Amino acid sequence: MQVDDEKPTQQNLSRAIDRSANERTFLAWMRAAVALMGFGVIIVRLRVVQIPVQYRLGMGWKLGLIFSLIGLATVLISTLHYFTVRRQIDEDTYEPSDWLIFVFSSAVGLLGIGVIYFIFAGAVSPSSFVVPD
Repeated sequence: MQVDDEKPTQQNLSRAIDRSANERTFLAWMRAAVALMGFGVIIVRLRVVQIPVQYRLGMGWKLGLIFSLIGLATVLISTLHYFTVRRQIDEDTYEPSDWLIFVFSSAVGLLGIGVIYFIFAGAVSPSSFVVPD
């Protein structure tokens, strides 16, 4: 009879550990989202701080907007994922999803390519402070 009494407690403890891990993962996604949105703001602000010799509409604001939108999408997707995993943990049907990792990694990779392009496009422009006249 003592073994039967311990089993629900062990199961509840295991479920609590799984829920805590899910919450930590959710908070990590939130930190990533805040960082993406903050980086988007920094990109826009750095472009505004530069004093161009000749006025031209740059693409810095577009890259900053994309970072912010990806950050916002990360908030929405991670919140949905958190509640989905929580329900799966409660029903003992949890299966990890590969698509979320692939989508987020692809988005961050594309943003990285955009940043590299933004840096090099700014470095070779006539109004840049990086390349001397």
